Amino acid sequence: MATIEECRAALDRLAENLAGAKGELRDAATPDRSLSCHITDLDVTFTGHLVGGHIQDVETQQGTPERRAEIALTTAGDDLVALVDGRLNFAKAWAAGRVRVQASLRDVLRLRSLL
Repeated sequence: MATIEECRAALDRLAENLAGAKGELRDAATPDRSLSCHITDLDVTFTGHLVGGHIQDVETQQGTPERRAEIALTTAGDDLVALVDGRLNFAKAWAAGRVRVQASLRDVLRLRSLL
């Protein structure tokens, strides 16, 4: 089971990927959106803001977030790490219920292209 530190490191790698994105991937990373990522097996949530291709103001809190973010991801820690590392396909994980996303359809398609 992934630790809180490993999950935070995966989110940091995702932020680096977003910052270095080019072309269509850069377009997918540019909208300003509130983000949350609830790690089910640790019962911890990371919240922040996607601004200009960067994840900013990341905070960690126990349990589920008080308010819903515009892009809300729910997954196990190991699955988050595997998604960011490219070992788990986002579409297959989503179809299998290993990753849940609450967002507009457009944001889901953007997220899919980033992961």
